[in-house]
Amino acid sequence: PDVIIEAQFEDNDAEHGQDHLQDMLIDGIKQLSLDTGEKGKAAGVTGVHRAKQDDGPKVNDPRLLPDEFLQRTAKVVYILEKKHSRAATGFIKLLADRNSELFKRCAMFSPVDHRVPRVYVPLADCPPDFVTKPETYSQMLFICRIVDWKEDSNFASGQLCKSLGQAGEIEPESEGILTEYGVDFSDFSSEVLECLPQNLPWVISPEELAKRRDLR
Repeated sequence: PDVIIEAQFEDNDAEHGQDHLQDMLIDGIKQLSLDTGEKGKAAGVTGVHRAKQDDGPKVNDPRLLPDEFLQRTAKVVYILEKKHSRAATGFIKLLADRNSELFKRCAMFSPVDHRVPRVYVPLADCPPDFVTKPETYSQMLFICRIVDWKEDSNFASGQLCKSLGQAGEIEPESEGILTEYGVDFSDFSSEVLECLPQNLPWVISPEELAKRRDLR
């Protein structure tokens, strides 16, 4: 019988190239064929009656395959902690299917970080002339926050928070990175500013300098 093998190799196996991987697969299939043939001969020697009673294990039984040919699988059962801020920097564009009902309600948000999924955002959050002039915002950075991701949808759902500015400029790019990582970059409060020296210009006193290690 035909045998379909799904192989999984370590990184050091891939270094030997595709030919090495094919050789390993061929050797594994040959070994399975030899094992099957030997079992068939053994059944013939002991008699037809016994072979009918006990056909023996089948070749496609996963328990007979070597570990290197098995693909381990798992599933997520619980989320312990949400580490990501759910905020992302990216671009907005119109949906490809202009005849769909979704086109009239949502736009597509494409994050700059490809680890973040693409997001459906309401057209109400987009600029008023976005539908008529989408090319105007093709290089405009936006901040989007993911609010939901349904199990039956390929894309998440989110809301546009603000427009940062043109891509490639220092200030919009910096603000986007700080927002994604949840860094508070708002202005310092008056309580914090009062902790700073008020008499300017300020210099370190000789007494304080004597207690410190000078790393300048």
